[in-house]
Amino acid sequence: MALVVRWTKEAEDTFDEIIEYLEENWSEKEIQNFVRTVQKVIGQIEKNPYQFKASRYQEIRKAFITKHNSLFYYVNEADKVIELYAFWDNRQNPQELRY
Repeated sequence: MALVVRWTKEAEDTFDEIIEYLEENWSEKEIQNFVRTVQKVIGQIEKNPYQFKASRYQEIRKAFITKHNSLFYYVNEADKVIELYAFWDNRQNPQELRY
């Protein structure tokens, strides 16, 4: 199942917010580690898109990035696309989570 990964605007924005936070509060090493971990998880999703559990909406899946961050994505088999919806800081109020 060869699926292409597509980032939504929200995924790009929320990823950038996390990077900005890391730049303000952590070192370059932590930023690089985070980016590598994100790349690794996306690679895992490409190989096995259903390995991560479904969120409260069955069609949207939640991938664990770090203890502080998760990634929400959707597998669109008809279009052969994995749509990355958003990165989420797990410390936020879960009531604000749309997925």
